[in-house]
Amino acid sequence: MIKVGQKFQEERLRRELTLAQVEEATKIRAAFIDAIEKSEYSRLPSPAYAHGFVRNYAKFLNFPEDQTLALFRREFDLEREYEVLPKGFSKTSEFSIKRIRVNRTFILMGFGAILLLAFIIYQYRSAFINPPLLITEPREGAVIKSLSVRISGKTDPDSTVYIENEAVSLAKDGSFKKSVTFFPGKTTINIRSVNRFGKETVKQVPIEVKPGS
Repeated sequence: MIKVGQKFQEERLRRELTLAQVEEATKIRAAFIDAIEKSEYSRLPSPAYAHGFVRNYAKFLNFPEDQTLALFRREFDLEREYEVLPKGFSKTSEFSIKRIRVNRTFILMGFGAILLLAFIIYQYRSAFINPPLLITEPREGAVIKSLSVRISGKTDPDSTVYIENEAVSLAKDGSFKKSVTFFPGKTTINIRSVNRFGKETVKQVPIEVKPGS
């Protein structure tokens, strides 16, 4: 029995058309046209594509579409072409898919573990790292012309700041400021920032108090 693909090929050759010319006219890839002519439907992307390609090819060759499709469906064994594979190939494909899924699962688990570890380190970084402490005022070696010295800076909002062993209130962003009275002469301001895990950072700022100078 002459198959649909063979009829297509005979008509194409009778018209002296190349696969490339048919491809350009029908927008069907030459490789797919060749597969249809050889009745190798497993080379086509899917059953739906096979049906559409045959219809378009028949229309291009001026074949009756309904009759051509009826013959095509009669010879087109869907189960044989798309579902039945050699046992060895089937097992290999199944094994490969399972292996890909397992590898993907391990990758996702590893990525999740890294994110969790990063989150824990970020949340409990204060247990390992001393809190930051920036003193913006006064500068080291500054000469203060008043007994009252303005002290300001910034630290971690969750820490506690002590100036000369006296706790200082912090703003939401961790900034602080306080005025402390000192005797005239050279002195050193002691400032500490202590986090909830007992980690502390100490800054000592030497200044000279010379009121009225």
